[in-house]
Amino acid sequence: MNSFLKDEIDSLSPENKTGASRRGFIQGSIAAGFAAAVAPTGDLLAQVITTDSQGLTAGFVEIPGKDRSIPAYRAMPSGKTKLGCVIVVHEIFGVHEYIQDVCRRFAKLGYMAVAPNFFVRQGDVTQYKTVPEIFSNVVSKASDAQVLADVDAALTWAAANGADSAKVGITGFCWGGRIVWMASAANPKLKAGVAWYGRLMTQVNAANPNHPHDIADKLNWPVLGLYGGKDDGIGLDTVEEMKTRLSFGGKASQASEFVIYPEAPHAFHADYRPSYRKEAADDGFKRAVAWFKKHGVA
Repeated sequence: MNSFLKDEIDSLSPENKTGASRRGFIQGSIAAGFAAAVAPTGDLLAQVITTDSQGLTAGFVEIPGKDRSIPAYRAMPSGKTKLGCVIVVHEIFGVHEYIQDVCRRFAKLGYMAVAPNFFVRQGDVTQYKTVPEIFSNVVSKASDAQVLADVDAALTWAAANGADSAKVGITGFCWGGRIVWMASAANPKLKAGVAWYGRLMTQVNAANPNHPHDIADKLNWPVLGLYGGKDDGIGLDTVEEMKTRLSFGGKASQASEFVIYPEAPHAFHADYRPSYRKEAADDGFKRAVAWFKKHGVA
């Protein structure tokens, strides 16, 4: 088992790891909006954050892509235009309830938040029951080129539907955190990014020919990296190496920063998992909002 899969599996509850109790969840649990592989059960439900949509325009939209339309969850203050915009890049579990709630949290602060389904061509990850199934059937087949093109499509759509194209940032979690780093080297249209525990070194292949270390000196805009000191899959040595490589880049690379939460594991922002650490998650979100404001995404 590679470290990526181990990290994701370790962050799950015992019920999710074994499959026990999932049938009951699917048949009507209040967690029905979560991906089957990570549906919260028992005590985990009590810690799940639920943000209402009062005062918001929120729901799924279709974004025109190069080869097909891309479903996306969008949340924004009702009746507002020229909004600062945050593209939200999901984890391997897709645009399930957690990602939708993150969008609503940004919308409550006055942003348009858009979370495209970057796996729509590969399959519906919310229906798979195990992490290895998701990775082998879907995640491994989503190329960086495809995903980054969809980010660009989301920017175009947002600008035509209430966002200010000069005030756009991006944030992502785990798999999505890595995409934030890659997007900074590929797309100059954004202003800033926040990467939550995105892997900095990965297996390179035809779909993912580079990892963030390779492009650290080529960033177009600064990235704030939020990482856990007890993340077994992302060693702090890789963070230190990233810092070194960023220091040899241009202004945006050198302006990028890291915040390490010493006691936090992987997926510490994911409130539907046992890996959730409220103090680190709350502080990280405040820092993310401040980072976007500092760099013109507001």
